[in-house]
Amino acid sequence: MTTAPNAGEPRWLTAEEQRVWRSYLHATTLLEDSLDRQLQRDAGMPHIYYGLLVQLAEAPRRRLRMTELAKDAKITRSRLSHAIARLERNGWVRREDCPSDKRGQNACLTDQGFDVLKKAAPGHVAAVRQAIFDRLSPDQVRQLGEITRIMTETLQPDGTGADLPWLR
Repeated sequence: MTTAPNAGEPRWLTAEEQRVWRSYLHATTLLEDSLDRQLQRDAGMPHIYYGLLVQLAEAPRRRLRMTELAKDAKITRSRLSHAIARLERNGWVRREDCPSDKRGQNACLTDQGFDVLKKAAPGHVAAVRQAIFDRLSPDQVRQLGEITRIMTETLQPDGTGADLPWLR
């Protein structure tokens, strides 16, 4: 629906905004599916697990508190716990008690997990390049970065009280 707003009525999307919104939804759905299928085929893991392994690989001593990992991955603590349990069964991650907080736990990337990640990374990067960057100009890449930064700032406000996945 694309009607102009009146007092007290919803501010409907214009025809152009509706077109862009639907295009964005289609593109992000197809992108996530494409990356997930590539990683399942080539590395035997879903995209979310690959992202967790990357975060751990980039962390000091290849370990992060579970709460930080959930925040960085933008997922609920429950979903993270399930994912880490699966990664533990694969031997790619292990949990350790947090020395500074007896209630907390760290997720640690194992050497086996690091090796799996190193093998998976080239194919994943090629898939990302093919899906996004190979068809964009440098200016479009800059614009995409700016657009997604603004979206992130809107959806992940500073301060407390925000309904964000890792706080659930």
